[in-house]
Amino acid sequence: MTDTQNMILQNRASLSVTGVTEVCGFDDTNVSMVTVLGDLLVKGKSLRISRLSLDVGEVDIEGTVDSLEYTKLRRKRESFLARVFK
Repeated sequence: MTDTQNMILQNRASLSVTGVTEVCGFDDTNVSMVTVLGDLLVKGKSLRISRLSLDVGEVDIEGTVDSLEYTKLRRKRESFLARVFK
């Protein structure tokens, strides 16, 4: 996978994203993911992941897309000390 990212939004009903390294969570109103350019939050209605291929870094989402926002996602991570004392 390269450090490039593309997004194709068709009629606010179909979104294709490349450069995805991780999908952190999703429900019918939000899809949060990590991309090569930062954390991306997709908001909308009736959202569903129709295709997920992390080996090539691609995600397709269907539903009504209301917004695309690069944000800092709150991912749960172990503290430095917890990792040291495993």
